[in-house]
Amino acid sequence: MLIDAAARTVAGLLRDAEVSAEAMRRCGHRFSAGGGLVCRGETVRFGVRVAPGLRVPLRTRITDVSPTGLESVLVAGPLRALAHRTTLTPTAAGTLVLDEVEWTSPLGGLGRLGDVVLGRGLVLRLLAARADVLVERAPEVTGRPVVVATALLRDGAVLAAQRTRPPELAGRWELPGGRVEPGESEPDAVARELREELGADVRATGRLGTDLPLADVLLRVHTAELEPGSPEPQPLEHAALRWVAAADVPDVDWVAADRAVAADLVELLRKGPPAAS
Repeated sequence: MLIDAAARTVAGLLRDAEVSAEAMRRCGHRFSAGGGLVCRGETVRFGVRVAPGLRVPLRTRITDVSPTGLESVLVAGPLRALAHRTTLTPTAAGTLVLDEVEWTSPLGGLGRLGDVVLGRGLVLRLLAARADVLVERAPEVTGRPVVVATALLRDGAVLAAQRTRPPELAGRWELPGGRVEPGESEPDAVARELREELGADVRATGRLGTDLPLADVLLRVHTAELEPGSPEPQPLEHAALRWVAAADVPDVDWVAADRAVAADLVELLRKGPPAAS
């Protein structure tokens, strides 16, 4: 399947809980996750309809989510093993999406017969439904205004800023940033927003994680570093600032959108900044 969108955008749609929920609904099944964007290490729940009035509960854990795809494994359910891998490959015409599903059925030969009669058809219908949802959602998401968030790095730590508003987010922590203005490049927006919010001069150095589809915008996380001679960042529009090391990232009370890249932040801080892209 080919999607007319960048791989990072398609990856963001793959982790959008509403995309999975809509695909499951179209096939008569149920899906639930802890938030709007699934994260690495999260467990999601399925209610698979196998007959009228009969649903089989399954739980799978997201083992990887990145610009190159998404992987999950079964952690509870009637199957002995199940693994699902979605691989994304950029092409000149869009992003090629390849799904691989492997499972082991119980009950020996009877289970293998069930695979042929029920299991494979069910999986193929689900993947087809998800493909339809991805094709439908991609143009709308691609056309949304872009917001940049910035992972500002220094000495193995990332800068977190404590929000003051709105009331439901006050006190929680975020990666600073803001909307990209018309005609403005994303790296330029990173530099402008951090100058306004922190009084610091920064340079964008790369991208982090997938695109993140939010309610009415598309969030993209950039990495950055302080320019030589830059003033020390100050909380001009926040309650406080703190430099967070890799070991402390999971314990920060991040806003939901930034929690979606917490695992990427940990990996980034342990390995060093990515190459510019």
